[in-house]
Amino acid sequence: MKKVKTKKIKLLKGEKFMYFMIAFMLIVLPIGTVLTKAVLSESNISLEQLKMKITDQEGKNESLNMQIDELASLDKIQEVASEKGLSYNNTNIKSINE
Repeated sequence: MKKVKTKKIKLLKGEKFMYFMIAFMLIVLPIGTVLTKAVLSESNISLEQLKMKITDQEGKNESLNMQIDELASLDKIQEVASEKGLSYNNTNIKSINE
């Protein structure tokens, strides 16, 4: 029987580096993708919460502006003036136009 000689294949430094990089990419890229999607999802949740807060505040602002308009109406001014014992005299009012 003849003995079969096996030759040990020696890898070059560049090949070792290349195999290491391929293995590294196969491990790191999927993990990086999942982490990136998780961060994006968290950012979208925060964005939606901020949009809801903005919508609520805009509604409150609109309500307050309506109250300001009601309180600044001529009828309300005359009512408050009469409660305080004042009279409404149209000749004493000066109009300022912009």
